[in-house]
Amino acid sequence: MAEEIQLDISPMYEGERIRKEDLWVELGGPKADGFELTLAASMDEVQDGKVTIIGPDLKDVKEGSTIPFGMIFKVAGEKIEKDLESIIERRNHALLSYISGLMHLNQRYDIWMRIGKGLAKKGVTSWEQIFKPVVTLYKAEMPFIEKMEVTIVTDPAKVKEELAKAMAVYQARDSRAKGLHDEDVDVFYGCTLCQAFAPTSACVVTPDRPSLCGAITWFDGRAAAKVDPEGPQFPIPKSGCVDAVAGEYGPINEMAEKRSGGEYTVMKLYTFFDAPHTSCGCFETIGFYMPEVDGIGVADRDFKGATPNGLPFSTMAGQTGGGKQVVGFLGMGILYYFSSKFLQADGGWRRIVWMPKKLKERVKEGIPADMMDKIATEDDATDLDSLKKFLLKVDHPVVGGVVRAVDGKKITEGWKFDEVTDEQKEAVIAFIEKTGGDIDTEAVKADLGMSEGQFMQVVEALQADGVLE
Repeated sequence: MAEEIQLDISPMYEGERIRKEDLWVELGGPKADGFELTLAASMDEVQDGKVTIIGPDLKDVKEGSTIPFGMIFKVAGEKIEKDLESIIERRNHALLSYISGLMHLNQRYDIWMRIGKGLAKKGVTSWEQIFKPVVTLYKAEMPFIEKMEVTIVTDPAKVKEELAKAMAVYQARDSRAKGLHDEDVDVFYGCTLCQAFAPTSACVVTPDRPSLCGAITWFDGRAAAKVDPEGPQFPIPKSGCVDAVAGEYGPINEMAEKRSGGEYTVMKLYTFFDAPHTSCGCFETIGFYMPEVDGIGVADRDFKGATPNGLPFSTMAGQTGGGKQVVGFLGMGILYYFSSKFLQADGGWRRIVWMPKKLKERVKEGIPADMMDKIATEDDATDLDSLKKFLLKVDHPVVGGVVRAVDGKKITEGWKFDEVTDEQKEAVIAFIEKTGGDIDTEAVKADLGMSEGQFMQVVEALQADGVLE
């Protein structure tokens, strides 16, 4: 039994960052496996307050090192049900951050934690000294939790083993959520769990649009609002539809204005461009608009390179997170990619032009068959020039103009030049002379690197100049 240490615990510490110079130990994050999992159990299966450590204890970890880390919370109570697992699990983000000297970011299999040197100076030597108070915090904030025990895993092999089990649990939760759609319900749910880090963030969770962090589905929101009506999850009536395609509802706009402190008055669920959903910072993936190709790219946290716009995930996340509503950038949860309403106002998958190959493989069941080979990965394009060539080659919908599936409306005009240059005119004249006026669309793409629309734009300019009849 580790000596009890009095920690500084307060909501005022939520949002604290542990910088490199203050780092004692780093857990999970970009350099190591990490996960958090909450499991509902019966009362006789949980030993209240028990902390089990599998692997090196905190005092045995070298200062400044990064280690694999897992934490499993078993909870029991008369009102505890399976749908509450995700809600309890997501509270780690706040409750662990209440401890001065401890930083917690992200969720599920993406957790990134840092223990600061200040805790070492306090005399903390064991995970037990940290997690026993966390159990007390949980039971105080969520009175429906009657018993809780924690297992801390730091043995690398055991972390991998338990992470695989956790992934199966996450997958089962997500599979259940995929079977329900917005048309099947008469209420959505709001979530403000991230407001300590993102003060104006106001998340809306619907069957077709799960949380940005990927940790909370519509079922989870319903369960949480039922057991804790005054908590961070709350119902939003699905009424007052203003725009069904963009996903604008009067009650959601009212919620966004209230919860953002008046920062935003309109928030639409299924669009990237016009009053998009706020992005907290814990999002699993980020979408980014590339005007050069009039298409949308997406990237996840696991992709470490630069995207075709020249920016890595981390840079774009910094620009987009914090609860901002940023036109052209959007945080999204993985489960959203399987939704029939995925960015439907913007053309959905017909507007997606690039994504990392691992992410593409992960969400391939959500991608329409006719779009699978038209979306580039890092193997096909690493910058805007190579992306343009790829999209021309595969005749991606953005090249000729996107017709969105939801209503058959053409929402983009296809690629056009802002201004036709003399160099482009000369290239088209040379091409026409070479082909004898026998114009083949594929040859235009291959030889000139132009879409059919761009080629005709230059031809029209030449006709206006009197060069061509």
